[in-house]
Amino acid sequence: MKRARRGISLDNRDAGLITIHDLPAALGLLTRLPVPVNTDRAMARGAAAAWAYPLVGLVVGVICAASVALLLAAGLPSGIVAALVLAVSVILTGAMHEDGLADSADGLWGGWDRTRRLAIMKDSHIGVYGVIALALTLMIRWLVLLAVVATGSYWPVLIGLGVVSRTGMVVLMATLPNARADGLSQHVGRPAAATAWLAVALGAVIGLICIGVGPILAAVGATLLCGMVARSKIGGQTGDILGATQQITEIAVLLVIVAVMG
Repeated sequence: MKRARRGISLDNRDAGLITIHDLPAALGLLTRLPVPVNTDRAMARGAAAAWAYPLVGLVVGVICAASVALLLAAGLPSGIVAALVLAVSVILTGAMHEDGLADSADGLWGGWDRTRRLAIMKDSHIGVYGVIALALTLMIRWLVLLAVVATGSYWPVLIGLGVVSRTGMVVLMATLPNARADGLSQHVGRPAAATAWLAVALGAVIGLICIGVGPILAAVGATLLCGMVARSKIGGQTGDILGATQQITEIAVLLVIVAVMG
């Protein structure tokens, strides 16, 4: 998650828990959707707009589920549909979270101290840890999505998955300090407690409706694990850590869902 994104800044002086500019700002940050963003207002909000991250997941989930429906209606087999929908998800987000996963894998396990780990995470090159992490997670996501598509329950699963996997990002933003003095996470800032709790409430309600208690508990566990590793190895969170958390949480939720289905 090295590249600069539009519409967000550290300055949270635009007061208020919710504004109409928050969802467009969050969509502008976390997706490549052509959403009109009032840049000045979005910059003034900063991390105060983070409560809308779960709603970004809802939008991504709806688009992915609709893509599944259209591809199945076109007569494509489930395996191809799962692969194409995985590609849709990556395109929608500009591979932002996958980039964070690869950078985190390289840095957290390729460096011998905090300074070196952060330097590796900032490097634009990808190493063997990053390659392996991407290969394994993409394979797991494809296999699990294949099982979900085959059951026909993809609408609630993909919506709930998108929501809860982005809720944990807000939790880590609020509870962990920034590990470096620059970068995307530092630029966005840290959300207030009320903002984080609102995101958690949205994630919990939508998640319970769509996927139930078990997958939500898996999301909580994955978020806690990512936070513990980040604190231990680099002393806080970065944009890459947040992206990796979304990916790990998504996989944990999918695995529980498929286990329950099986």
